[in-house]
Amino acid sequence: MLSKVWVWTALCAAFTGILGLSFEASAQAAPAGQGAAPQQNTFGVTASGHPADAYWTAHDKQLLNDFGWLARYKDANDKLGPPAAGENRVVFMGDSITEGWHFDGPQGFAGKPYVNRGISGQTSPQMLVRFRQDVIDLKPKVVVILAGTNDVAGNTGPMTLEQSEENIASMADLASANHMKVVLCSVLPAFDFPWKPGLEPAPKILALNAWIRQHAADHGYVYVDYHSAMKDERNGLPAALSGDGVHPTPAGYAVMMPLVEAGIAKALAQ
Repeated sequence: MLSKVWVWTALCAAFTGILGLSFEASAQAAPAGQGAAPQQNTFGVTASGHPADAYWTAHDKQLLNDFGWLARYKDANDKLGPPAAGENRVVFMGDSITEGWHFDGPQGFAGKPYVNRGISGQTSPQMLVRFRQDVIDLKPKVVVILAGTNDVAGNTGPMTLEQSEENIASMADLASANHMKVVLCSVLPAFDFPWKPGLEPAPKILALNAWIRQHAADHGYVYVDYHSAMKDERNGLPAALSGDGVHPTPAGYAVMMPLVEAGIAKALAQ
């Protein structure tokens, strides 16, 4: 009868040999001068759980190289310079809803010292990372913060509402500590996300907005309620104001413009 020790030794040797063959095959398959070839994604999703198309593949690469995308506005910030004497500069911090708001267009703020620092797809932790560079260092009188849609969508991974709340609170704290007036905006209504269907975001957005409203009241910030002015019967964004149920059309921005203008005026008067 074979001893247990001999059998165990033989099995280990065989397993080691299989591993060696596997590594050798990988090394042979890799191009010269490079390591083993990367494992192919057989599930059709990126590491962050999104479709493995060009947009989301670039998105995940961006997270690894520059999580907050500090490079996005670095040159523009350098060129902007400090506010002129008496200038009521306002910086808008946000995601694609902010980035897609063309400030010099019919639904914009032509001639006003308003600075757009929205980045498509961003979540509140990414905005917090770049808040000093893209807001504080620009020395505005007012900051308008619109964050949370992509948190609910999980663009940088699953997030709790409490995590979103903490990030928004931290941005507002930083602004206040640097002598800025704060305008906190409600998250826009959304019944579903085209890029992440089935998450049922509407009730989560309602809960986050309730917290934002209360936080603004507790700290003397201005609250701008886009949600109530734009929602449909499902607490979604209607087709009259959006082409995809998430991003406003010019008609949507036309609803938002007077609301935020009133919020900015109220903040400046504080």
